[in-house]
Amino acid sequence: MEKTRPIVAVVDDDPRLLESLEELLESAGFAACCFRSPEHLLARGLSNVDLLITDIGMPGTNGFELRDIVNKSRPELPVFLVTGRHEIADQGRAKGVNGFFRKPFDAPALLIAIENALQKSSKGG
Repeated sequence: MEKTRPIVAVVDDDPRLLESLEELLESAGFAACCFRSPEHLLARGLSNVDLLITDIGMPGTNGFELRDIVNKSRPELPVFLVTGRHEIADQGRAKGVNGFFRKPFDAPALLIAIENALQKSSKGG
């Protein structure tokens, strides 16, 4: 039986970023699920998501708040934060995340980090 592809949820209010990340993830063999807001993701549920990539600066629920919500319901779920704003990119607030990337990010580095996080979470879970 074929192994199902890991599902990576991406939350960002920038449709161009969602599109480029979706293409990148799909080309690397992941199943990408893209959401324009944390509320859309939470409405769909996290039960089948293997990894979450979220923008920090979004209207409504921001990336840090989304990480906190996710950590309560799925503490084992790897979470990556991305931001285009340098003033938010402080590592202190990024505790409890598996990866932290500034836009524009290095695609190969992001894919390697995703692979590593998925391997760790599958071993630990």
